[in-house]
Amino acid sequence: MTQYDKRNISMMMDFYEMTMANGYFVSGGTNTKVAFDVFYRRNPDQGGFAIFAGLEQVIEYVENMKFDAEDIEYFRSQNLFGEDFLEYLKNFSFRGDIYAFPEGTVMYPNEPFMTVVANLIDAQLIETAILAQVNHQSLIATKSRRIVRAAEGRFVSDFGARRAHNMDAATYGARAAFIGGVNGTATVSAGKMFNIPINGTMAHSWVMYFKDEFEAFKRYAEVYPQSTTLLVDTYDVIHSGIPNAIRVAKEVLEPMGQRLKGVRIDSGDLAYLSKKIRKLLDEAGLNDCKIVASNSLDEFTISSLLSQGAAIDSFGVGERLITAKSEPVFGAVYKLVAVEEDGKFLPKIKISENVEKITNPGLKNIYRIYDEHGHAVADLIAMPDEEIDLSKPFRYVDPIKPWKQRTFHNFTAKKLLKLYVKDGKRVENLPPLNEIRDYVKHQLENEIWQEEQRFENPHHHYLDMSPNYYEMKMNLLYKTRSQMNS
Repeated sequence: MTQYDKRNISMMMDFYEMTMANGYFVSGGTNTKVAFDVFYRRNPDQGGFAIFAGLEQVIEYVENMKFDAEDIEYFRSQNLFGEDFLEYLKNFSFRGDIYAFPEGTVMYPNEPFMTVVANLIDAQLIETAILAQVNHQSLIATKSRRIVRAAEGRFVSDFGARRAHNMDAATYGARAAFIGGVNGTATVSAGKMFNIPINGTMAHSWVMYFKDEFEAFKRYAEVYPQSTTLLVDTYDVIHSGIPNAIRVAKEVLEPMGQRLKGVRIDSGDLAYLSKKIRKLLDEAGLNDCKIVASNSLDEFTISSLLSQGAAIDSFGVGERLITAKSEPVFGAVYKLVAVEEDGKFLPKIKISENVEKITNPGLKNIYRIYDEHGHAVADLIAMPDEEIDLSKPFRYVDPIKPWKQRTFHNFTAKKLLKLYVKDGKRVENLPPLNEIRDYVKHQLENEIWQEEQRFENPHHHYLDMSPNYYEMKMNLLYKTRSQMNS
């Protein structure tokens, strides 16, 4: 058994989580309940929204969290922790509650898409694992959605495994990409684990192995006559690759009653080549043969290709999808927002000279507000026990312009945070991956303004507050600042 096989992902944490947990233990804080919010501050690529992904892996993590004898011995070797604390870890399991948006929800900066309510140590120890999962998958799902939008309905496949940061990044990145809307993946582990359609044909090495290009194409067609797609840019696309592909279509596949499914180009001027290829294929009667393009594609290159009239039917997108190369950090954070005292949660706030880093304190509910046409016009932060009645005009506060009188009228509201884990156990069934993917598509086609989906200067989605919540935050901010200055 290798180190990889025997790893315990419960140990995937920042060391400060363990030092703080030990400090809380020594200070008698093991039974103090707290609340942490998970949120992010800025959309990737200056976009208008992000897509929440990774919830299933978070729940799997907390359900299976434990420390074995080898882990305990490792902590003992650090010479920092007492035996009472190490004994506590032997029997540790996560016993808290997790509230979250449904996976695949379109989300916006500064609203908590996940809230952990748990004993202090439990909540502290899961910080890094939660952030690692949701930061990675939300980033890739969001990037993938942009790429799918740019493709304007054409087939998009994840080709990124060889450029991913490691095996897990490739596998879970493919999962996130599927949530974002790609049609399939070349990553076999993701296909097996998550039932994502897999696709792929050949590399240049296949063509180079045989004595000539025609022989390579012929052999492949004989093995896979029902699904032949040929890589035509190993030597010369126009003067060698396409003529040999057409020859195989006529001499090998058509006598077998099969058609050439596609040709792929992975280099050169993709717009120019695709138009030349389409003309040659059509002249040979191969109007149904698809043209697949790959090679460092992203939403911007795909948009550019299509604006040039590229005759491309399908895109294989690799490194710039699986690494979200244009902006490879999502930036979700995990911040303490409430501490229980005498059976009541008291709000906590982080203050900064940077306004965007001042947190939204306390337990809260998040509502999505819809107009009469079903369009999401804003999100609303409210107190946890507050009733949001939109059957009559409802006053709200725009925290950017709090002096303005704002009212929702003839609107509806949907609560976004749902309880998924109670006392460490799953209480809500999670949908299959294809349903999460369909949920993303439904929101973007029916609920989210097209103006928010622009690549450049997207419309800003409003994050408003109920008057009660806004007043609580301002009072806490004033009180905290006064205590600091006294």
